[in-house]
This record gives sequence, C-alpha cells and structure tokens, in this order.
Amino acid sequence: MKTIIDYNSTVLGATLQSRNIAKKRKLAISTSILFSLISLHSFAQVKDTTAVNKLDEVLVSAVRVTTKTPVSFSNLDKKEIKYRNLGQDIPILMNYLPSVVTTSDAGNGVGYTGIRVRGSDATRVNVTINGIPYNDSESHGTFWVNMPDFASSLESLQLQRGVGTSTNGSGAFGASLNMLTDSYAKESTGEISNSFGSFNTRKHTVKFSTGLLNDHFELAGRVSALKSDGYIDRASSDLKSYFLQGTYVGKTTLIKALAFGGTEKTYQSWNGLEDLDVLENNRTFNTAGIYTDEAGNTRFYDNETDNYQQDHYQLHWNEKLSNSWDTNLAFHYTRGKGYYENYKEDADFEDYALTPIVIGGETINTTDLVRQKWLDNDFYGLTFSANYKADKIDFIIGGGYNKYEGNHYGNVIWARYASQSELGDRYYNDDATKTDGNIFAKANYQIADKLSLFGDLQLRNVHYKANGAETGIVNDNFNFFNPKAGLSFEINTKNQLYASYARANREPNRTDYENGTPKPEKLDDIELGFRHNSAKIKLNANTYLMYYKDQLILTGALDDVGAPIRKNSGDSYRIGIELDATVAILDNLIIRPNVTISNNKNKDFFFNRDGVLTNLGNTNIAYSPNFIAGNIITFLPVTNFQVSLLSKFVGEQYMGNIDSDNSKLKSYFVNDINVSYEFKPKSVFKSIMITGLVNNVFDYKYVSNGYFYTYDDDYSNPPAVTTVEGAGYYPQARINFLVGLTLKF
Repeated sequence: MKTIIDYNSTVLGATLQSRNIAKKRKLAISTSILFSLISLHSFAQVKDTTAVNKLDEVLVSAVRVTTKTPVSFSNLDKKEIKYRNLGQDIPILMNYLPSVVTTSDAGNGVGYTGIRVRGSDATRVNVTINGIPYNDSESHGTFWVNMPDFASSLESLQLQRGVGTSTNGSGAFGASLNMLTDSYAKESTGEISNSFGSFNTRKHTVKFSTGLLNDHFELAGRVSALKSDGYIDRASSDLKSYFLQGTYVGKTTLIKALAFGGTEKTYQSWNGLEDLDVLENNRTFNTAGIYTDEAGNTRFYDNETDNYQQDHYQLHWNEKLSNSWDTNLAFHYTRGKGYYENYKEDADFEDYALTPIVIGGETINTTDLVRQKWLDNDFYGLTFSANYKADKIDFIIGGGYNKYEGNHYGNVIWARYASQSELGDRYYNDDATKTDGNIFAKANYQIADKLSLFGDLQLRNVHYKANGAETGIVNDNFNFFNPKAGLSFEINTKNQLYASYARANREPNRTDYENGTPKPEKLDDIELGFRHNSAKIKLNANTYLMYYKDQLILTGALDDVGAPIRKNSGDSYRIGIELDATVAILDNLIIRPNVTISNNKNKDFFFNRDGVLTNLGNTNIAYSPNFIAGNIITFLPVTNFQVSLLSKFVGEQYMGNIDSDNSKLKSYFVNDINVSYEFKPKSVFKSIMITGLVNNVFDYKYVSNGYFYTYDDDYSNPPAVTTVEGAGYYPQARINFLVGLTLKF
C-alpha cells in the first residue's frame, strides 16, 4: 500500500486545531489511538499512515487501486483486524464492509464460512494473496477453512466491488479481494495470543520476527491452533496453520520467500435444516452422519468429517529500477490433498463399482457403506508486473500464467454387506487440468489539473479439460477481452466525482458442467460515484448498473456434496446505490454507517412448473437482498480503552429465482459489542492487550443462509406432473462471546 495522508488523521488534526496546546496533547494521545483502530473500511478509500514498506507494496500494487481510480473499494488493515481477531474467519471479520453478507455453516464463524458481495456468491469474488490467485481453479470457490487464522498474518486487504480492475486468476463478477501478508519488521518482535469463548472455542497463536539482521535479512513466522465445537451439534473444527517468510531487503531490492498453509478436520455441518419445527425448537440439530442401525436405533456416524491439507509457496522479487520504475516477478506453487468421509444408507452396489451378492437365494443390490471422496491437486505458475510513475501518468503492465492439475477419486472403506470387489478400490477416478493466462495494461493519466483518465485492457485465455463421470468429457478453450475505462474529476480539495465502465467475461466452473452444458457469462458494469473528504466527515456514494448476459445464477439447490448448483439465466441485472460515511461526532466518538439499496432481477425468467414451461417475467435473483446496512459506533472513554457497537441488517431475500414464498429468507438485524484495553508495561512486555467480543448481544434467532430446490413428482397424481418445492436453513449462533489476551515483546 502506498502511504498517503490518512483521512482519520485529517479529521483529528482539524478537530484539535481549535483547542489550546495542553488540551491538544491530551486529546492527541487518546484520539490518535482511536483513529488508528478505525481502518478505512466501508468505502474508506485512502491508505493507513502506518509505514508499510514501499517495496512490500509492489506485491499488490498491480491489482490494487487508489482514490485516483474510478472504482468503489474498501480497505481493512491489521490495526482494525486485530481487535476482533479472536478465531473467526476472514469473511466474518469483513462482515461490516458495504454490500457484504457473510454466513457460517457451524453458526459461529469458525470452520466453513462464506461471503457474498452485491448478491454475488463467493465463486464470483476473485481472491489473491500478494497478487497470487487463491480461488480454487475448478470450483472458483474460496475455502477459508484451509487457511485458519490467516488474518494474523495480514498487513492489509482491499475489497473492490463490481468488476474492479484487472487482476490475476478467475474473473471478478461481484468483487475482488486482494490480501497483502505481513511486511518485514526492522526490529525483533514476539507475540503470544490466546483467546477462548463459547462453544469451547479457543485459538492459540505464536508469532516472531528476527528484525533486520545486518540491515538486510529477516526471518518471521507464525503457528496457530484453533478448535471449536461449533454452535451446531457436532460441527466441530480442529484447525492448524503456519506462516513462514524470509526476506532480503536491499536499497532497491526486496526478495521474499513465503511458505504458509494449514490442515483442517471439520465435522460436516453443510446439510442445514429442512424441518421448520426442528428449526424453531431444536435449531442446533445436525443431520450429517445420521443413520439407523440394525436394531432400528437412530445413530450418528462419528467420522462424518472433512479433512484437507493445503500448503502454499511463494517467491517474490521486487526491484526498484529508478524513481519511476518498479517491477515484481513472482513464482508460486500450491499443494492440496484431502477427502471427506461419510456414511451412506442403502447405496447401490453398481454406483460404487461393487458386485451385487446373493444371500439365501436373494440378490442384494444395496448396502450401507462408508465412502471417502478425495481431491489431490497441484497449482503453480508465475505473475509479473512493471509500474511506471511520472508527474501525470501511473502505468502498470502485468499478468500471469497458471496451471492446475487435479485428481478426483473415491474409495469405499467399509460396507455392511461384503462384495466380491475389493474394498478400498477406487470407484471413480477423474482427472482435470486447467491453464489460465492473462496480460493487462492499466494507466491513470492526468488530463488536466482536476481531471484524470483511467484505462485498463486485459486479454485472458482459459483452457479446461476434464474427464469426469459427472462432468463428461470437457475440452473447452476461452479467449476473453476485458476493457475498462473511467474518469475522475476533483471538484475541489474535498470533493471528487468519478465514472467508469468495465466489461468482464468468465468461464463456467466444474459443478456447472456436472449439471448441464453451461455457457460463459458476460458482464457490463457501469459505476458513478462521489467522494467527500472534510475535517470531520468522510462520505462516499456510488451507484452501479451491472448488466449480465448468461449469468450463472445460483438456483438455490445443492448437489450431493453440498456444492451450489448454477444455471445460465439469459439476461439479468443488478442496479443499486451504496452509501458510506465516517463521521467524528465528538473527539472520542465516531460512527461509520453504510447502506446498500439495490434491485436484482432476472429478465423474462422461464421455469418448468407442473410440466409446463412458463415465463415468470422479471424475477428476483437468488440470494440478493435489496437492502443491506451496517454501522460501527466507536467510543473511547479513556486512553487506551475502546468500546464498539457493531450492527448489521440484511433484508429479506429469495433463495431461488421463481419468487416462491417457500424460498424466502427472512431479514435479520444482529448486534455485536467489541471491547479492548491495551497498556504498555515498563519492562518485559512491549504491550499487553485484552479484547472481548460479544456476538449477537441481543440473543436474536436468525438464519443467514439456506437452500431451495424443486422437483417434478409424477407419482402422486398420474398422469399429471406436480412441482414440489423444498427449502433448508442454516441457523446462526445466539448470544456468544470470545475473550483474548495478546502479549507483545
């Protein structure tokens, strides 16, 4: 991140100018701490004044934007993150950014979590780590459970809404999220952090840095262990992670070698609840692993678990060639392997490559069994960028080439009825490869004193091959051209207008091929915004029109492994306005509200109801609430002590695209309280910080996610066909807490 004047510091300075010198000093101490806590999230468009090293910034400069770029974005830095970093995943920590909706399978933000931005699901949110793609190449998903406690190794993150600017990896169709890992430290440091809370949740983290040895070399790292029973029954998580980096710093050179990763074992909790009576009266009930034993008793399989290990390796070389030129070259490799295991009742022998057996003259074709479905994959490649800056132009050329190789296979490890086939043999064995190459050039050019022009051109090629039993034979090649352009106009030193247009194209994912013959999707994104930055008020307003062709919308249904099913919808659009503000009410009282009002529609949506193809007209796009609001009120009663009330409202939304009342997800309004106190002893420790977080402080029963499905029943009323609807829900935790203690030395 480039270091420029922080808005919060500007507010502080203007606020204190009217005070006398003695009062200025007193207020400066307390208020500077408060404002340092307030990351510019929720449309916060400027950078933190924390001295992030210039050479480190090059890692993400090719994919990040500044206020000169006509794009809506939010920044979140480590100062803001650390006050709520008590074990919950990164999506949960981002919950209060504009247009963001988050959810958790286990109900308490640990384990499998998800994020949606402007109604677009996580498969449309491009995620990079130091400019390296993180989304799974086949599913396009982001599995945060594979990187537990990664927030403890983040310097900052930036969320760009809409198409944003060109980036590496899968195309951004709702947002792009780029993360910058820890910068190098000049002095040696150590940190021990522990937190405990509801549902037997605990996180233990140890960090260290040698500081710069001989003014050039640093070694830093982190190890973390995180466990939780989860709010939902048996939704346990056993997570471990590490982060290690070696850095060489020269006058114009930065070389970084990173290794990080994690292992996870989570009891499955992705089934949700379909029985509304159970949802109301026994909302923690988990159907995963349920079966009936030979005596007719209801039991739960004790190893209905998801198991995965993922290791990442990155090598970055940043070189400052002159005062105008910076370059970055990076190589990366990711190794992933794991499986989920579950109990299946009355499974057909033939579906698992097992031979039916004969008992007492009767042929047995089904059996209870335990299966493991494996994924073994490698992902590797390179990215590059070169940045030229002069008085009137900021120009970047960059790109990357990446390859994915994946093997999907399944084993039956136990069956109630023995078969002539060998248990443990693979009953399917599918391979897939995917290459993804792109090159882009983007520039900000100062046309006049107050007017700047932004241009961004990207060429992207994707080649995907798969031979799965469910996908069939796939051998698709896509060539995408993604242009972007915009203008920024400074009305005066406090006010700015911007407008932009962006085109994006995106290929289908693996699940799309499993459920039909998908088309690539196209998006035209028009954005118009206003920014105001004065002494006590920072206001941002952005309007957007996102018009899709063949958008792969969520149908609401899930496949047999819990993956969302998507279908091309023809023409569709999202139109909305996003408002965000940071307001200094008093010297020690800040509010940061944000609101998103939108309209999200499929045009002329066709649905086969009761055996008849029917045009339903314009329908609501699934999982796209028309109203989202958030607010953070931060109060600093005394020096080094702060209290924040965090509020989130998500309006009613449909889980399907046919506007069925059965698919409605009710609105919800949830409030959290975050408290922290930090003091600095004169010996042993540099800092001792105590933090507390009470989630859902008003003990509200709510559901943040669910699923919706339909099927044709032609048995109940032959020869007529009746469309049957069903829904499931993921209840979230009621009032719960986390407390933490962090020691720095």
